[in-house]
Amino acid sequence: MTTTSLAHVELSTGPEPRGTVIWLHGLGADGWDFVPIVRELPLPEGLDLRFIFPHAPTRPVTINNGYVMRAWYDISMQDLARRPDEAGIRESQKAIENLVRRERERGVASDKIVLAGFSQGGAIALQTALRHAEELAGVIALSTYLPIDGLTATEREPANDKMPIFMGHGGYDPVVPQMLGTLSRDALVALGYDVEWHSYPMAHQVCPPEISDLRAWIAKRLAAAPA
Repeated sequence: MTTTSLAHVELSTGPEPRGTVIWLHGLGADGWDFVPIVRELPLPEGLDLRFIFPHAPTRPVTINNGYVMRAWYDISMQDLARRPDEAGIRESQKAIENLVRRERERGVASDKIVLAGFSQGGAIALQTALRHAEELAGVIALSTYLPIDGLTATEREPANDKMPIFMGHGGYDPVVPQMLGTLSRDALVALGYDVEWHSYPMAHQVCPPEISDLRAWIAKRLAAAPA
């Protein structure tokens, strides 16, 4: 994977976007996976945003017998927090940082950019946002965890020390156990982050109540952005 540009789907909710949401899909999916959520939110009238849905590169995934699929990093064990693919995680982090840089070059202030992701995508959203050198509007981390949490305290950037974080997780998640999500939440809170935590009666998925909560959170973080 090159870090210069990721193929992606892009759409805007109005002619003059006030901010940007970069949304990362989960393992084996692609950028199209979360495109429908823009219509399902929906956002408040007058809040024009740009949504970017990048496609992860294809790579062999060890836990899936080396099957080649779209993945932000390799997973080698059922215990997701053990033996993380640090090289793959950091490579994807750089690729997302380049998308943020591209938005800055298009005139979007960094504090009007939200990083969002589901499962693996959420892990990369957290990895990137916590280490980004400019203040971001926030991060959305759904059904996910901190991928290399032991390094967060030393690698985090002061610009985002108070960054708001939305975390949502299913209580019946068989893929990323909710306990892994709560441990990550507790680690972030211990570091002083503003974490809004939600647990939903669902599996490894997104549900209507979660989408409703996301609508309110996104509106709160981006509605005040100047046109």
